[in-house]
Amino acid sequence: MRSVATDGGQHRQDGEAEPETPEEAERGRSRLKPVVFFGSSALIIALSLWAIITPSGAANTIGAVVGWISEAFGWYYFLAATLYLGFVVFVALSRYGTIKLGPQHSRPDYGVFAWAAMLFAAGIGIDLLFFSVSGPVSHYLAPPEGDPQTVEAARQAVVWTLFHYGVTGWAMYALMGMALGYFSFRYHLPLAIRSALYPLIGRRIHGPVGDAVDLAAVIGTIFGISVSLGIGVVQLNYGLNFLFGVPEGVAAQIGLIVVAVLVATVSAVAGVDRGIRRLSEINVVLAVVLMLYVLVFENPVRLLNALVLNIGDYISRFPSMTLNTFAYDPPTDWLNAWTLFFWAWWIAWAPFVGMFLARISRGRTIRQFVAATLVVPLLYTLTFLSVFGNSALSIVRQGGLAFGETAMNQPEQGFYTLLTQYPGVLFSAGLATVVGLLLYVTSADSGALVMGNLSSHLPTPLTDSSPWLRVFWAAATGLLTLAMLLVGGVDTLTNATIIMGLPFSFVMFVIIWGLYKALRVEKFRSEAFRTTLSSSLSDRTTVDRRGPERNWRQRLTRAVSFPGRRAADRFVREVCRPAFRDVAEALRDQGAEATVREGADEESGIPYLELRAPMGTEEEFSYRLWPIEVPTPAFAMRSLAEHDTYVRFEVYLTEGSQGYDVMGYTKEQLIGNILDEYERHLEFLRLHREASSRSALPDHGPGTADVQDTEER
Repeated sequence: MRSVATDGGQHRQDGEAEPETPEEAERGRSRLKPVVFFGSSALIIALSLWAIITPSGAANTIGAVVGWISEAFGWYYFLAATLYLGFVVFVALSRYGTIKLGPQHSRPDYGVFAWAAMLFAAGIGIDLLFFSVSGPVSHYLAPPEGDPQTVEAARQAVVWTLFHYGVTGWAMYALMGMALGYFSFRYHLPLAIRSALYPLIGRRIHGPVGDAVDLAAVIGTIFGISVSLGIGVVQLNYGLNFLFGVPEGVAAQIGLIVVAVLVATVSAVAGVDRGIRRLSEINVVLAVVLMLYVLVFENPVRLLNALVLNIGDYISRFPSMTLNTFAYDPPTDWLNAWTLFFWAWWIAWAPFVGMFLARISRGRTIRQFVAATLVVPLLYTLTFLSVFGNSALSIVRQGGLAFGETAMNQPEQGFYTLLTQYPGVLFSAGLATVVGLLLYVTSADSGALVMGNLSSHLPTPLTDSSPWLRVFWAAATGLLTLAMLLVGGVDTLTNATIIMGLPFSFVMFVIIWGLYKALRVEKFRSEAFRTTLSSSLSDRTTVDRRGPERNWRQRLTRAVSFPGRRAADRFVREVCRPAFRDVAEALRDQGAEATVREGADEESGIPYLELRAPMGTEEEFSYRLWPIEVPTPAFAMRSLAEHDTYVRFEVYLTEGSQGYDVMGYTKEQLIGNILDEYERHLEFLRLHREASSRSALPDHGPGTADVQDTEER
């Protein structure tokens, strides 16, 4: 099989996934979104310079704002996180779960392991090492409620850490991922946060409102990534000091930021396949090796017993923990340092991780996507945190309070100090440093990729922004990380994240509203297909004028034929053009402004045709035949298959390819198919209009027309 290049730098084998859509083929190159790029970059640079020039003033201001948010909106963060999770689970379990992130015939671009590795690596940073020891130890020595250093405190310690890394946070990623994937790959809207608002504001997503939403997403994203990079710099600095004696301090951290930005730049420019995907796979394997190393040299039986107990505690205590605001005796400092910070951090990461997950999940159903996003990373992080957390607790409970104080107050030292308890510390510490660096880089490069995409108009959802833009965002992230570290280290970064996550949390509720409205439209498409099916089938019973034998023989010949380009040209000339022309003329006679447009596929040169019929303020009818050249299947009879490839003419409607081939239809059969789809579209509009009048749904569903109109303007 020959390799087919796609826009995102990906390569697929023929037959593995559908080719680019006609809409994708017609749009131009990427270009900058001036408001989003210049607005966000100016704000980031200004905040960074302010923090560098007046670190004490910045620290005081950030602290005051965080105090106000914690007091006024602490309850809101708990409630919002729970509602996000509830909506995601509801959609996955409902009838909407079978809807694909893309046309219904599309297939996934990546295998299960590569996909799962990227799901995990993009959504988790080096903070997993940072908090896997520090989190449980801190909760054990200073729990939010109850007495410290008890058996109950030990059980709470691991469960609170799992809670902060559990399904609640991953639900935020799933929400953004399925919304962006749905609108981008199913309705050909831009792969940007603004697209999720289409059912609410229509084509105004291409104006100031859309720019404001994308700008907010970029700001939240860069602060969320900066937290991980700040933690990573501190962790790696100590690791290099532990291994090679590199001094800890600002100079070494600046050097690490520069090195990490350079590595992230190379990976981001290399693209998803050659950069992020390979790093993610290596990352997961090495992290598993590190976890197994500790498991073997600790006490495997005790750790496995603790793992099972932690799973049970997490499941049984989750309902009460998820809404536990500690209203009667709030541990304010603990909440700011842990739950409120983590929920704000997940929210800040949600735009960029959700966008990246959508980018790699085309062809998956919503149910598959949600299940994988909630379950696969949870199983991994639960195991990782349980192994390292219980190993650390074992040392503390056996009298190692000095180790516990170190892990709680200097988390970057806690992880490496734990490794000194086992043989071969140079190997394990070196492996931990490599894993940390890879986690750091995968967060930085996927963040640079997504921020570049958010600040660009992209020709297709699978196209990435210009390399220079990704380089800029990698450097800007490094600058912000450095500024926040100079202000007050990791604590300042966590406080800034709580602030920046709040505005986007409101946007996420608007996205829920828009996605739900759009998913309800799918019901009308299904009902329209069902109600028009009988008339479609009755048309298929028409007998050829030359008799019933000619009818079935022509059908058999079409089924076993694999025509080449010459036959495709003849099909367009003798069947398609006359059929499209006759239908358009008949529609114009009925008062419709029907038009026929013809072009040619750039790669093959085979013509395509499109029939459009505007419907006023409703979604227009669009019927397009698009030529696709694919390998001739192995089962084809060689006497009939004269070429290594053959041509299919697939039907594309507003929502994308319908997955069936009309090559070989007669003129009458093709006209019948066009009318089938036209009647189905009219029925869809009728059902949608009736529902709109009852429940104030938007008066038209998302489609390609508005995107194309915007591009033409």
